[in-house]
Amino acid sequence: MKSSWPRRGLYAITPDEPDSGRLAARVATVLEAGAAWLQYRNKQADAGLRRQQALALLPLCRARGVPLIVNDDWRLAADIGADGAHLGEDDGELAAARAALGDAAILGASCYDDIALARTAAAHGASYVAFGAFFTSPTKPNARRAAPQLLQQAAALGLPRVAIGGITPDNARGLVLAGADLLAVISGVFDAPDPAAAVAAYLSCFEEEANE
Repeated sequence: MKSSWPRRGLYAITPDEPDSGRLAARVATVLEAGAAWLQYRNKQADAGLRRQQALALLPLCRARGVPLIVNDDWRLAADIGADGAHLGEDDGELAAARAALGDAAILGASCYDDIALARTAAAHGASYVAFGAFFTSPTKPNARRAAPQLLQQAAALGLPRVAIGGITPDNARGLVLAGADLLAVISGVFDAPDPAAAVAAYLSCFEEEANE
């Protein structure tokens, strides 16, 4: 993984926003507030809109030195020159994505509540492993629930650990203390009354951890 990319912080994931201009404006606010990574995700858009929106976000990320990760679709990531892709268990083979995207790309893997999935992902070229949901998620209310101990167990893999699922500034600190390097958040940032303030609140969880 590119050494200049931050390994810790807020991993902002975009909401299902149909208006590309509004999406760009919302993302710009979050990037300016200090999000470390951005994942483009839009489950409601067709292929054409996804490509248009991902392309629109790319220069915003470049300007801030923030990697742009494409959810589910490594082919789209390769097509637009994004920094990487994030794959769930039904999104194709990690090894094939790594071969296509190259060694420098960020390749993330959803590992849900299963350390064995994380070990397999690491062996197949994942750059980071993501666990969750840790809490009830408004985006995926029926998601499998993960225990914070998974973050501790995954330390042996030597990869950044991402926590996702219902994470708020009030419950995030425990995950950071358990070993989360990146907090992946959708609604907690993009649905907040003040997204920039929400970003700052998440980042403060890392500052508190550093002062422990």
